[in-house]
Amino acid sequence: QVQLVESGGGLVQAGGSLRLSCAASGRSFESYTMGWFRRAPGKEREIVAGLNWSGGSVYYTSYADSVKGRFTISRDNAKNMVYLQMNSLKPEDTAVYYCAAKRDASYDYWGQGTQVTVSS
Repeated sequence: QVQLVESGGGLVQAGGSLRLSCAASGRSFESYTMGWFRRAPGKEREIVAGLNWSGGSVYYTSYADSVKGRFTISRDNAKNMVYLQMNSLKPEDTAVYYCAAKRDASYDYWGQGTQVTVSS
């Protein structure tokens, strides 16, 4: 079982940056695929970025088209941490951002979310 706690959200002006952090507790963190999701007001939840475990110490990243080139997902397995660096933020990035973890097909573990608000 994994418990996730996000931090780092806040209010930022358009064009600014934020770094979200996700602290994970539990065993074998390195073997979990980690993802960042977001839910904007009135919209469905969407995956923003994924850091997919391929076995051993191999991971590959994936990004939603709307954030490619602006957001970067990373992890520090020694610290059980996952990060989302968000640059060139836009008002449409405003949402609650969630960290999630999975070992199989679906994301089974979720954090409580952190609010990101981008003002124009």
